[in-house]
Formats: sequence, C-alpha cells, structure tokens
Amino acid sequence: MRAIVYTKYGSFDVLKLKKIPTPTPNDHEVLVKIHATTVTTAGLANVSGKPFIARIFSPHLGLRRPKTTILGVELAGEVTASGKDVTRFKVGDQIFAEPETGAFAEYICIPESGLLALKPADATYEEAAAGCDAFLTAMPFLRDAGGIKSGQRVLINGASASIGTAAVQIAKHFGAEVTGVCSTSNVELVKSLGADYVIEYTKEDFTRSGKTYDIIFDVVAKSSFSRCKRSLAEDGVYLCTFPTPGTLLPRPGKKKARFIATGLRPPADRLKDLQSLKELMEAGVIRTVIDRRYPMEKIAEAHRYVATGHKKGNVVITIIEGS
Repeated sequence: MRAIVYTKYGSFDVLKLKKIPTPTPNDHEVLVKIHATTVTTAGLANVSGKPFIARIFSPHLGLRRPKTTILGVELAGEVTASGKDVTRFKVGDQIFAEPETGAFAEYICIPESGLLALKPADATYEEAAAGCDAFLTAMPFLRDAGGIKSGQRVLINGASASIGTAAVQIAKHFGAEVTGVCSTSNVELVKSLGADYVIEYTKEDFTRSGKTYDIIFDVVAKSSFSRCKRSLAEDGVYLCTFPTPGTLLPRPGKKKARFIATGLRPPADRLKDLQSLKELMEAGVIRTVIDRRYPMEKIAEAHRYVATGHKKGNVVITIIEGS
C-alpha cells in the first residue's frame, strides 16, 4: 500500500509517499481502506517536532526522531477485512473514525472498540472524514466545559476554522444566540452556518464593543482570559483550545476560564459523541466545510497551506478519487 511516511523532523518536505506492506488485522481489529483524511492545524507540530516540549509528552514523538512514522488522525473509508472476534462491523461497512494516528495511508487497522462508527448515510467520505476531529473537540468544550444552554449568548473566535465551523453549528443546535468572529472574506460562510451576528476582526475588536457573552470560545487561541474578561457575563465562561495559565490556574470571582484535553476523554464518551455526530449529520443539523482537496502526492503542499492559518474549515487529503 501507499502511505505518507516521515522518519525525521523538519519542513513539510520530510513527508514522503512510499510503498509499505498492507497491515493485517488481529482478532479484534478491522482493516479499513481509507478514502479520505485531513490535514489538521494541530498536526503541523508533529512534522516539525516543535515546540520541543511536545516530544516529551506525546506518545508519538521521540526526542530525536518520530516514534510514529505515519500521521493523520481522522478518516473515512470501507471495511475490507476483519478479525475473527469482531462483531460490531462487517466487510463492506462504510465507516468514519478518529484513530490516534496512521490515517495518511491507503489502509489502516483499527480496534473495533476504537473510535469508529458507521459513516453518516448521505455524507461523502470526504465530508465524513472532515467532521470527526472538529466536532469531537467543539462539542465537549461547549457542552461540558461551557455548560451551554438555550438562550445564552455565545461568541466563537475563529468561527471559520475547522473547530469554529463546528462550534457555530453546535451552539445553534443548543439554542444559543451565536456571534462569530472571522475575517471579511469568511463572513458569508459563517452566516451560512447559522451565526446570528458576525464580527470582522479587522474592523472591530469584540473585547471593546461593550457587549457581553455567556460563553467566549476561542478556537484559534488568539485571545486570553484577561483580555476577554470584561466581555463575559457575570457567570460567563472563557474557553480556549490551547492550555494557558489563565485556563489552568484557579481564578477568583464568578467568571471562569477553562481548557479540557478532549483527546484524553474516556473512549466511551468520545464514541458516544462520534455516534451523535453521525445522527446530526444525517439530520442536516451539522455539515462539514471543506476548503481544499489534495491528492496524497501533494501532502507537503497541503500542510503548507494549512500553515498559512487562512484555511476555511477543513483541508482534505483524497486517497481515492471521487470520495
């Protein structure tokens, strides 16, 4: 099979398309033929190995070279083989999944107890693959850390990013009044996702508008609790996808700042959310936004585009054309 392999840290050109043996599933695994995967902003650091501290805490990174040589954390594809003890899936099932790594390849083995579910019925493989990571991040932040409720005012900073596009739709699903913050070129996109108001950050600083919000969710980590505090309601919550002293240390007063490591949540909870995503996509409540598509041969180019910080929604790697 073909896979994107890297054996050293560096520029995105260290990602090489190579032929390697196709894996064989064990008794409790399924073999998935991958149709589509994505390049995530969080995944960029794995290629460079920076910041260096990430090499200490990540199970996939070594001090001198990567421990895991195939990246990619979300995918959609078809089950082509299964171990003798597998009961949840059968050959031919169309699935979407969020493995820990390994999605930059034509095939992958995933434990049937892992984070995978039947693909939303009407979604393409590309749409399904692009939904996993963003939704599984945005949902627990808003629901669990933010305690979102109907009628609340919620601001999403970075509303056109992959997590941001999911967060806008989730917040509307919960019945919130949603304000999205984005660039001028993305205003119509954010409105189309259901945002009630849109702030163009180049023209207006939401922290100086005098308006307050029950939840401020900074999905791009461009603000801080101290800067946003005056824009929070009396019992407001500031959420950020990147851990900072403001989100990790206790703060006096009713206004709170919170961060959660969504990838470390119990597997059963994450699987339940993945199944919820399937249902919401099938009901038309959630749709994924795809900015660009690249073939495997242009994986470095795809990473360079994501690194510009200007992508709208998701960047997809198409493993099989027409997915």
